[in-house]
Amino acid sequence: MVAADSEGPKEPGVRMFHRERSIPLRGSAAALCNNLSVLQLPARSLTHFGVVHGPSTQLLSADPEGVPLAQRQLQSKESTRVSPPLITQVHWCVLPFRILLVLTSNLGIQMYESDGSFMVFCHALDSGDASPAQAVFARGIAASGHFICVGTWSGRVLVFDIPAKGPNIVLSKELAGHQTPITDIASEPAQGQDCVADMVTADDSGLLCVWRSGPEFTLLTRIPGFGVPCPSVQLWQGIIAAGYGNGQLHLYEAATGTLHVQINAHARAICALDLAPEVGKLLSAAEDTFVHIWKLSRNPENGYIEVEHCHGECVTDTQVCGARFCDLSGSSFAVTGYDLAEILRFSSM
Repeated sequence: MVAADSEGPKEPGVRMFHRERSIPLRGSAAALCNNLSVLQLPARSLTHFGVVHGPSTQLLSADPEGVPLAQRQLQSKESTRVSPPLITQVHWCVLPFRILLVLTSNLGIQMYESDGSFMVFCHALDSGDASPAQAVFARGIAASGHFICVGTWSGRVLVFDIPAKGPNIVLSKELAGHQTPITDIASEPAQGQDCVADMVTADDSGLLCVWRSGPEFTLLTRIPGFGVPCPSVQLWQGIIAAGYGNGQLHLYEAATGTLHVQINAHARAICALDLAPEVGKLLSAAEDTFVHIWKLSRNPENGYIEVEHCHGECVTDTQVCGARFCDLSGSSFAVTGYDLAEILRFSSM
């Protein structure tokens, strides 16, 4: 077990990943946390990538060698006479019966078919409760069962009920647990277990809310913040991984909110976390130009959460803003950076 307040990763003696062919972008990535979404389609030997650039989102498809096969640019459909909408996040939501591409912006939420070819739903944000000086936006996207959950500037989480097919999507409920803007949402399948924490929401104050999803969405516990934003959060087998604006990585027991591990993982703010669920690998990326890969596990004797540092990668002269594994086993990952007109790819050696 890694003790609380442990030092960050040491320089690894053996490199586990090497740089692959990059995928060119038509424009650079915006300086947004979690600014990369990846959808792998093994049956078609394709990987889809989504990156936000201001008022548009770039969607790319590439083969296993990184050769780009198709590109599409999506513009936010909401209209305004003052200025074009600014997209805050793009994310593929894998539901039990369909895959939807979700875009959030300062005006609303849009849901598309997985290839971005057709918009099936649009929800405008209600700014009635916002003060004139308050920024209005949606941010934080996750699928949970047949629901898609989206965070908002007010701290509320909008829960949309998604049908097996067609556009009859409805806003079924709003979850209240936060007082500051939502930063990220993570979920994992509950696998039919009762009273299991299967969704976690994070906000600008660092507060985490742990939920059991379902028809009623029950708030199980709150993990207090400490005045530092939590830009990215992940959930794996009852372990919450939270990345904070001070570069720290915390691992909590989802059921109780107990802190098991605290690591000084990065020198600057963490901007993205991702998990390879088949093997329990955790990826962390930060504004310090580093991407680290960790291995999560539980001690078989006492059940304590344990973590091991596996790999560190310096993306030289780049303010990293997005990073994702490209497969469920964590054998490859991709990185985006602010003002970087390409997606960097790495694979295991």
